[in-house]
Amino acid sequence: MKIEKTKITSYLNSSISVISREESFFQSPFHSHPELELVYIKESHGKRIVGNSVEPFESGDMVFLGSDIPHVWLNDEIYYQGINKLKAKAIVVYFNKDLFGPTFYELKETQKINTLFNQGVRGLSISGKTNELIAKKLEKLVKKKDFEIIIGLFEILSILSESTDLSFVNNEAYTTVNDQTKNDRLSDVFEYVKENYKEDISLIAIAKIANLTPTSFCRMFKLKTKKHFVEYLNEIRVSNACKFLIETDMGMSEIAYECGYKTASNFNKLFKKLTGTTPKEYKKNSGN
Repeated sequence: MKIEKTKITSYLNSSISVISREESFFQSPFHSHPELELVYIKESHGKRIVGNSVEPFESGDMVFLGSDIPHVWLNDEIYYQGINKLKAKAIVVYFNKDLFGPTFYELKETQKINTLFNQGVRGLSISGKTNELIAKKLEKLVKKKDFEIIIGLFEILSILSESTDLSFVNNEAYTTVNDQTKNDRLSDVFEYVKENYKEDISLIAIAKIANLTPTSFCRMFKLKTKKHFVEYLNEIRVSNACKFLIETDMGMSEIAYECGYKTASNFNKLFKKLTGTTPKEYKKNSGN
């Protein structure tokens, strides 16, 4: 099982690509790529999955994504019913971090942009006045050519690096376990769930992983992730179910079992609650 991995800039033969999308519904699968990405939803609504986060999106939604974070935008069911007046519109900017070269990131003047790129691996939601300002600049960027695109991108990145209107899409649940997080009590929990989400994970068992009592674990998990452990576990399971639906020909009952659900009906209910569509509809809309 794997996420569909792509290389956007090599496919488009450019280190920077600015694309204005207009479709009946967003058709990209659940995927990841090394390029950084800025997504501005001009029109449509639904659910977006970014890493382990499943959240609603609507017109005006804007997200900055770092390298290799898996993501997909899923329109609500009404967009698949062939209603001509409904359109999914977005402006998407892809660019390769290597475009600037290693010396760029060593400059004192670019440390805030470097920080922005590092934070982007968790996904950043852009709101407020920054959202409005960047939206206007993206509308202009679509019409620019050649070196003007690079200048426009630098301007946007500079604004983002200074903004206070950014919030993480993913909590600690999606950060890679590295030297900085090894001492975090929950890092082992995240890693355990990642490897064992298909198993029946009890609160007592997962609390032992964190070396805490169930009550203390629940309190700490909610404090750090802003959600209950069961919510997080279901998001992980549904996220993986999306990958099974896109990449395999497995039946619904088999996918339900592989993702930790004892019954297909419970799987269907939770999948629709988190994504806004049923597993069968999701598979159909993904082209499989």
